[in-house]
Amino acid sequence: MQKVLLITPPFTQLNTPYPATAYLKAFLSQQGIETAQCDLSIDVFLALFSRQGLSVCFDMARTRKNDLSENSLHIVEMADAYLDTIDSVIAFLQGKRQTLAQLIADGDFLPQASRFEHTEDLDWAFGAIGLRDKAIHLCTLYLEDLGDLITEAVDPHFGFSRYAEQLGRCASSFDALQAELEKPLTVIDNLLITQLKQQIEQHNPTLMGITIPFPGNLYSALRCGEWIKANYPSVQIAMGGGFPNTELRSLEETRIFKYTDYILLDDGEIPMLQLVRLLNKEIGEDELNRTFVLKENKTVYLENAAIKDVSHAECGYPDYEGLHLDSYVSIIEIANPMHKLWSDGRWNKMTLAHGCYWGKCAFCDGSLDYIKRFNQTTAAQLADRMQKIMQQTGEPGFHFVDEAAPPALLKELCLEILRRRMKVVWWGNIRFERSFTADLCRLMKAAGCIAVSGGLEIASDRLLKLINKGVDVAQVARVANHFTQSGIMVHAYLMYGFPTQTAQETIDSMETVRQLFENEVVQSGFWHRFAMTAHSPVGLSPESFGAEVIEGPFGGFAKNDVQFVDKKGCDHGLFSEGLRVSLYNYMQGAGFDLPLHKWFDFKIPRTTLPPSYIERVIDTREKRSISPRQKIVWLGGTTEIEQTERNRKGKKSVATRLVINNKTATLACDCTNNLAQFLHHTLPSLKPETGETVTLEAFAGLLADKAQIKLEDFLASPAFEALNEAGLLVI
Repeated sequence: MQKVLLITPPFTQLNTPYPATAYLKAFLSQQGIETAQCDLSIDVFLALFSRQGLSVCFDMARTRKNDLSENSLHIVEMADAYLDTIDSVIAFLQGKRQTLAQLIADGDFLPQASRFEHTEDLDWAFGAIGLRDKAIHLCTLYLEDLGDLITEAVDPHFGFSRYAEQLGRCASSFDALQAELEKPLTVIDNLLITQLKQQIEQHNPTLMGITIPFPGNLYSALRCGEWIKANYPSVQIAMGGGFPNTELRSLEETRIFKYTDYILLDDGEIPMLQLVRLLNKEIGEDELNRTFVLKENKTVYLENAAIKDVSHAECGYPDYEGLHLDSYVSIIEIANPMHKLWSDGRWNKMTLAHGCYWGKCAFCDGSLDYIKRFNQTTAAQLADRMQKIMQQTGEPGFHFVDEAAPPALLKELCLEILRRRMKVVWWGNIRFERSFTADLCRLMKAAGCIAVSGGLEIASDRLLKLINKGVDVAQVARVANHFTQSGIMVHAYLMYGFPTQTAQETIDSMETVRQLFENEVVQSGFWHRFAMTAHSPVGLSPESFGAEVIEGPFGGFAKNDVQFVDKKGCDHGLFSEGLRVSLYNYMQGAGFDLPLHKWFDFKIPRTTLPPSYIERVIDTREKRSISPRQKIVWLGGTTEIEQTERNRKGKKSVATRLVINNKTATLACDCTNNLAQFLHHTLPSLKPETGETVTLEAFAGLLADKAQIKLEDFLASPAFEALNEAGLLVI
């Protein structure tokens, strides 16, 4: 019987495990297959950034002093200061020595090189109460200084979240990788081999599964395979993950099989299960699925269409057993709230559904399985999984890594979280759908949502229609405002350089973004230069989008990025720096009054967007959409009825109001006695904790019977506005 060891090679995120091995381990364990996992990415990082690891780096740097920059020489001169502080810094970033925060933030504890040259603005970036964050940021700069030295003097391929990335990116030919692999092992290679050897000796596997999520993991994965084949030739090796899924679908190269025996595509559960069965001699090779093998010195792709993938409901949840969760480190590179979430804190990564429920965007790899095959499970099962993961990891934070979380499923999950009184914190990707009403956003906030990221992409209605995004700028602004008003941070993915995009449209997009930040609708963003990929609609049919492909010879290895010429658009590269710098300022609340042309050193067109466009959009009162199947939910506190006698000109009357005691405020709602009595008795039954959900249709019947008021009149009344503010939601 096979014993499987799953590994993540350097380098990925430093603050939390990449979830590929955790998902696969859970599935294989369910099948009765003995499976272990380890994260060599964090293990190698910790070995490198230690007194012993840095000592080796400094020794090597001293032998190359004549070739070093002034900055690196300065770092070498401070070697003792780095060696004396490195273990304390790593422990602090792991959350183990938090009392060091004050000492670090004061500025005298850490040796400083070029990365510290622009720290005069840290007070406005982190404020008076952001002591921990400021200390983490300073420690990040300290590590980046060391990283600069390592890149210059020890290993030119080093990167904190990627290693030798340029060798894997756009590697049509295997030649450059092969040449690099034929060189002597680097310091980092040796650390990797040491960690790998320890894991193999501990687990004694018969099958190694190596995930390659990004180009920056490819070189290290091949180094692992090379060493395993040389030292444990009986151990079989399978490689898979995001890089093979997108880049190696046209694989012809045979040399890669010096480093692996199998390459698996798409979801790894079924391909890996079939491989285990093959090695157990339970099936023949013809029953392998979505697997590249070497046969008669040719690369052969084996696919068995009769074998169906497991559904999202059956694939299990991430199993983090075997990963040293207290070893991960938090870093804060820049004062960007969303980037901070990505790199600070240990998040349980989890998917709500498989694939993308929209799956139509022209720039996205919609023809690939991880997007096109959409299926989901129930909210109850997702809540079960969250509770099991929390029990295993001790962490209540979740990052939902879906392409886009389905709004209907999110709604049900939020209700389930509230029913179970789960205390969780979560964030994830969404589409700016109309379904995300103000009330749904408030429900999400109540259920623990702190941030969402979504694609505004090209902030131009013509181009949004061209890329089949399914939204327009006004809709994005309104939905983003719903999230912001509910207290949920919004990050916008922004794109420029799509075929046929004009200079005018780029500037108008920039003005839209300026107004979104000025009106505090969006708090975080990032401009991406459009890249055409072979598996997207635009890559499959570039001429339909006004692009002309520049065909180059295929070298037999990776094939995904498509080089093209925009036949109708502008010179997109001219705008890169102006877009980047302006957005940085907008995120800091600066530069709103600066004319757009000031961000560029060449002439640009004037924006055609009215200066108050976004303000008018979000100030326009939206008509509430009502459906009998909608649910009505009470998130407010306890209620009591107050009645006051009035005497006006000898006529006595009684004024009634419903008083709501919420966590942070006491609110009052003036209404009739019948309505007050009805709400006082009914609202507790509308709380999610009751386990029951009441449809708007059922509520309308009760309202008419008990309070003698029609639903339409109630929803249009000042009383409902007050109750809505207090926590009565229609979702």
